[in-house]
Amino acid sequence: MIHARGLTRRFKMKRETVNAVSGLDIDVEAGQLVAFLGPNGAGKSTSLRMLTSLLPPTSGTATVAGHDVVSDPAGVRARIGYVGQKNSAGASFLVRDELVTQGRCYGLTRSQASHRADEVLSMLNLEPLARRGPGTLSGGQRRRLDIALGLVHRPDLLFLDEPTTGLDPQSRADIWEHILRLRAEHGTTVFLTTHYLEEADSMAERVVIIDHGRTIADGTAEQLKSDLAGDHITITTQDEREAATAAGIAERIAAPGEVTTAGTTVRLRVPRADAALPEYLRALEAAGVKVATAETARPTLDDVFLALTGRSLRENDLHPKKE
Repeated sequence: MIHARGLTRRFKMKRETVNAVSGLDIDVEAGQLVAFLGPNGAGKSTSLRMLTSLLPPTSGTATVAGHDVVSDPAGVRARIGYVGQKNSAGASFLVRDELVTQGRCYGLTRSQASHRADEVLSMLNLEPLARRGPGTLSGGQRRRLDIALGLVHRPDLLFLDEPTTGLDPQSRADIWEHILRLRAEHGTTVFLTTHYLEEADSMAERVVIIDHGRTIADGTAEQLKSDLAGDHITITTQDEREAATAAGIAERIAAPGEVTTAGTTVRLRVPRADAALPEYLRALEAAGVKVATAETARPTLDDVFLALTGRSLRENDLHPKKE
C-alpha cells in the first residue's frame, strides 16, 4: 500500500540547505493502522505531503496505492484520502453541498456524488447537520466533516494529519470510534500523525517514530515499550543506608546504568517487572532490608522516545509549532 525508499526532501533556508526528511524508508501493508510519531520538525507533515504527492521529493522513491508519487501523482490522489491539520470545508456551502462538490471533483456524476454524500453523512453520523454551514459546527463535528470529505471517493488508504488535535476528550473518542469502524467495516488502511501518545499506544497496531527525518523505531507499541523502555520498579526503604543496600541488590537484576537512588527511594528498569519484583523483594528480605512501599509501572511511548533520543515526546513539548 505504501512503499518508500530513501525519501528525502531538502529546503533552502537563507544560505543553507536543510533536510526536512532524510532518506525515509517505510512499508505499510493494506489494512494496517499506523501511527507516525515524532517531535516538531521531525518531518512528519513533510513526509505526509510527499506520500500524498502534494510535495515532490528531492530524491528517493515512493509508491502509494500502486502509483508512483512523482510520475503518477494523479493516480495517487485518485486512490487516497487526505485530511490535513486544518479544516477542509469552506464557509460558503452547506455540509451536504460540500460533499457533493467533493465527489464531483473526483469525477462522480451528479447522481453518484449525491448518493455518495448521503452515504458518508450516514457513516459519520452527520445527517442532522446536512443543511447547516460548516462554520456553525463544533470542533468535533468539523473534523468528522473533514474525514467525510476524505472518504467521498471511497479511498483504500486514508492519511490523517493530527485528526483529533484541539478537541475535547469526548470529541476525540467520537472521532476514534469512527476511524476504528471504518477499518472494521471497510478494511481502510489508515496512516496518521498524532500528538496524543495514548491514542497511538491504545489504537494503532503499529507505531513508527521518526526524528530528524529518519525512522528511529518501528513496531507495535508493546514491542517498542518492552525493547526500548522496559518496566520500572520503585521501592522505598526506612532510611538511606538501607536504600544504598537495596540499590546494590538492584544492580544484580537490572541492566548496567538502570538503577537510580534518591534519598530512601530506589528505582530500576527491567524487561518484565511482574517477574523481577518478587525476586527483588526476596533478595531484599534476605539482606534484612525492610521495604516500606513497592510499585511497578509500565513504560509509555514517551519513555520510548526518551530512551532513543534523550528528549521527551509529550504533547506540550510538540504542539505549538508546525513543520
